[in-house]
Amino acid sequence: MVRENIIATAIVDSAYKIHKAIGPGLLESAYEAILKYELEMRGHIVLSQVPIPVVYESVYLDMGFRVDLIVDNLVIVELKSIEKIAVIHKKQLTTYLKFSGKRLGLLINFGEELIKNGISRVVNGLPDE
Repeated sequence: MVRENIIATAIVDSAYKIHKAIGPGLLESAYEAILKYELEMRGHIVLSQVPIPVVYESVYLDMGFRVDLIVDNLVIVELKSIEKIAVIHKKQLTTYLKFSGKRLGLLINFGEELIKNGISRVVNGLPDE
């Protein structure tokens, strides 16, 4: 989990930098592209819009679920640009962690006036706040 925490620190630092420079108000897709760029500039491998299938017993469902970013194949980043995060957004990230087999996810809402209020960690599918 040490490696995931190092990556998470870089992600949070990048989110602060971006929010300070741009602020709230852009579309989620713009923040996604900028965060991907910023993390790649820091030497991370970042995949965007990664499909996550749902597997139930022997049934494989490709339902169009997509993770916004996966950083260094270890940390999932789910982005929002909305007024307030709802419980369902954390549940969505929990589900992505479960089906991807990843241990750490960050939910980042660039729509918050203060970015520190818009960042949540989810570990092993359980909130870690």
